[in-house]
Amino acid sequence: MNVLLVAPYLGLTYGGTSKVVLELAKSINSVSSSINVDVVSTNANGDNFLNVELGVWIEKENYRIQYFPTWYRNDLIVSLPLAKWLLKSIKRYDMIHTHTIFAPIISFTTMVCNLYNKPYIITPHGMLDPWALSYKAQKKTIYYSIAEKKLLQNADAIHVLARSEAMQIKKLGYPQGCLIPNGIPNSFFNQTFDEKIFYQKFPELYSKKLILFLSRIDPKKGLDILASAFSKVNASFPNTHLVLAGPDSINYKLTVEKYFSDAGCLESVTFTGMLSGSLKYSALAAADFYVLPSYSEGFSMSVLEGMASGLPCIISENCNFPEAKKANAAHIVKPDSESVAQGLLQYLREPQKAQQMGDLAKQFIFQNYTWEKSAKKLIQLYHSILEDRELKKKRIFSS
Repeated sequence: MNVLLVAPYLGLTYGGTSKVVLELAKSINSVSSSINVDVVSTNANGDNFLNVELGVWIEKENYRIQYFPTWYRNDLIVSLPLAKWLLKSIKRYDMIHTHTIFAPIISFTTMVCNLYNKPYIITPHGMLDPWALSYKAQKKTIYYSIAEKKLLQNADAIHVLARSEAMQIKKLGYPQGCLIPNGIPNSFFNQTFDEKIFYQKFPELYSKKLILFLSRIDPKKGLDILASAFSKVNASFPNTHLVLAGPDSINYKLTVEKYFSDAGCLESVTFTGMLSGSLKYSALAAADFYVLPSYSEGFSMSVLEGMASGLPCIISENCNFPEAKKANAAHIVKPDSESVAQGLLQYLREPQKAQQMGDLAKQFIFQNYTWEKSAKKLIQLYHSILEDRELKKKRIFSS
């Protein structure tokens, strides 16, 4: 089987979606060597461009990838070379799997699939969540009615990452949802990460009690909530320090700084920018707690990494992880400052209980949320779609 994964961007500045696409590509072939996986995308990367070769296949572990030149402004990413390639090459593939929605490149891909009667799966990555739909609602309403709705209706499956997302797309009139969550590489659990790398970069934080926010600096991440909550926590525990580790691709940092300044705790906050590779994993090792008070999420890779690192995690109910609450593996709170503050304060007052929850979190993720498990489910979905299409063909010819 030849599978094509299509994403408008793969730069890490765009958050977890980029990582999900690449991890899936690697995991699918490692689970089933009979499946060939290709990935196509653009060189978009926030304010810059990715430093990659364009228009050639680049061999990676278990897959290959090709980047195309792009023109983009803010959320609008356009690539005529990629569009031409899709028109010419999409016939070679048995299954096309697109990532994100409200993106011209993805809409064009699914239009080409319909043109050539090719099966396709759409992964919205939480972009049909009510909060996500309400953000820049006017633009999205127009785009949805003109293009997105019909393309979603025609999809062979809509790959969702959480139960709440499955319920939401069903409410919107799409019955073909299939729940397959994100995961963590098995290798993650066999490694130890050195906190010294983080402290070498930020030596002033060495003696602090670190609360880690590991996500984009973005309105949907609830940083206004976190400012007010952390102010209360820092007043009770002055040695606490909040590390905001994530890219600011929409110039939102100044607004966030004002939130913390108004709350009177900006001096106890460090903006690190995006952390990746060994520095990110070192930050996870150095941290005492993890927090994500989002208004909206698909199924956060950052949350999985925090839990897999054995951190006591405080996350909002909008992170769509009720399974973690049921397993007592994370502290799930409402997206308001008082709830977030009380969650953090409880951990600080009861460190032994916090550590127990962190240990449970690591075990829970290892047992239930690995890329190997997700890839196996996704492969089953691919085969099921192709078998259903083959049966429909036989019925047509036999009638």
